[in-house]
Amino acid sequence: MDFLRSLSRCQKWSAQGGKSNVYFAKSLDERFIIKQVQKTELESFYEFAPEYFKYLTESLSSGSPTCLAKVLGIYQVSVKHLKGGKETKMDLVVMENLFFRRSISRIYDLKGSARSRYNPDTTGRNKVLLDMNLLETLRTEPIFLGSKTKRSLERAIWNDTSFLASVAVMDYSLLVGVDEEGKELVLGIIDFMRQYTWDKHLETWVKASGILGGPKNASPTIISPKQYKKRFRKAMTTYFLTVPDQWTS
Repeated sequence: MDFLRSLSRCQKWSAQGGKSNVYFAKSLDERFIIKQVQKTELESFYEFAPEYFKYLTESLSSGSPTCLAKVLGIYQVSVKHLKGGKETKMDLVVMENLFFRRSISRIYDLKGSARSRYNPDTTGRNKVLLDMNLLETLRTEPIFLGSKTKRSLERAIWNDTSFLASVAVMDYSLLVGVDEEGKELVLGIIDFMRQYTWDKHLETWVKASGILGGPKNASPTIISPKQYKKRFRKAMTTYFLTVPDQWTS
């Protein structure tokens, strides 16, 4: 009932870092994010949705660390226009708002890649920054985690990336919010609804082989889920430094 009450009042939201032509909204109590999903994403998620919900259920019941953002439902909304009576349909996914009731001063969307991962516009609150922005900041303001926290984060990322690779998903991000007042990081893995399809596999093979010209074995923009998992794990381990727990108490 609380879920329905929250969704009964929503407002359009210009999500920083999201695709400009994709509809986003927030419930007015800010508990939930509503995002438009394209047909390819929807069909992809339907393929592995049973495994996703099984994985989350087992993780929560066993206490195994996970940082996958929670999908709470997928709905099709029909809107009938007053003029002309034309009907428009939109597929929407409802997800938890990772930053609900949090005072977030900086937000990073991290993929573990340097290619096109810098946002030159860093002005404004809640501007979404990228991997290269984080690396730039870490030179003077490193992010330290206690050893227990770092191990827990790594276990969650290892668990989640193993699952995502097993269902052929890639191109996901670690969304990180910096809560400077609480001296905490709030994070979760998002954008995991698209699987690695044959067209992406073909692009990877063509670029790596040099069959259409260009240097052979050049780094492709699309890599396999297994490769993406390895790169993502390595980067997230590097981004956050470890200090002894007694230093963080």
